[in-house]
Amino acid sequence: MDWRGRRGSHNIEDRRGTSIGRAGGVGGVGVIAVLLLGYFLGIDVTPLLDQGGGQTVTRNEITPADEEAADFVSVTLADTEEVWAEVFRDQVEGAYRPVTLVLFKGATQSPCGGASGATGPFYCPTDQKVYLDTDFFTTMERQLGAGGDFASAYVVAHEVAHHVQHELGILARANEVRAQASETESNRISVMIELQADCYSGIWARHAEAQFGSIEPGDLEEAVNAARQIGDDTLQRNAGRRPMPHTFTHGTSEQRARWFERGYETGALEQCDTFAARQL
Repeated sequence: MDWRGRRGSHNIEDRRGTSIGRAGGVGGVGVIAVLLLGYFLGIDVTPLLDQGGGQTVTRNEITPADEEAADFVSVTLADTEEVWAEVFRDQVEGAYRPVTLVLFKGATQSPCGGASGATGPFYCPTDQKVYLDTDFFTTMERQLGAGGDFASAYVVAHEVAHHVQHELGILARANEVRAQASETESNRISVMIELQADCYSGIWARHAEAQFGSIEPGDLEEAVNAARQIGDDTLQRNAGRRPMPHTFTHGTSEQRARWFERGYETGALEQCDTFAARQL
């Protein structure tokens, strides 16, 4: 991905200098087990880490690698701003309002709960911000087998896509239904939300290629591989568990890759309606 030297976004809230966490709580091997639980099941395990401790504030050292990752995220976010502004002009009656991305290192707080390495990147509709610890990119490469700068760009684009869903009113409606549904039905709706975000990520990739010429050979393969590596079935299997479809919250590897490719191939919001799809 050709990103160096290009415009960055101003919609970055940088909290990397300070980590806000909890003292006490789970320690040692217990921490590792809880973190894996969060990664593989896609849930916020911060409350488990917080048990028995008070709040702590840690001053973080910002390394050159941290700065490069932040620059990369800033450029990628700027690309999403331009792409979605154009898509909204062409396909939606209304203007796109860009999302704010919170960069943190270690842990921070959000209205949707604690943000840490255990949660992974996420979008919080309450304050309409994306929360991202760039160390997750290292986790993707070393633990999940999803390396490459465009794989990391896909992660950013996916979380921004949740903001697009919020802007379109989709996310609020879906979450209202989820709140009144059974656990199995709620999970099924969650899968629809996540697959649509994957499809929107594909739309972003298509337009980024056309507008900026930033996509290089092999980039799309990196994004599709990332989508496959973080499918619910693959994560559960890699965790030594038998895949249980009724617990899926993000979709299978095949589904995630296919919906990303659908967005890339069509570039159309209407083609990403997972809620009306006969088959996910």
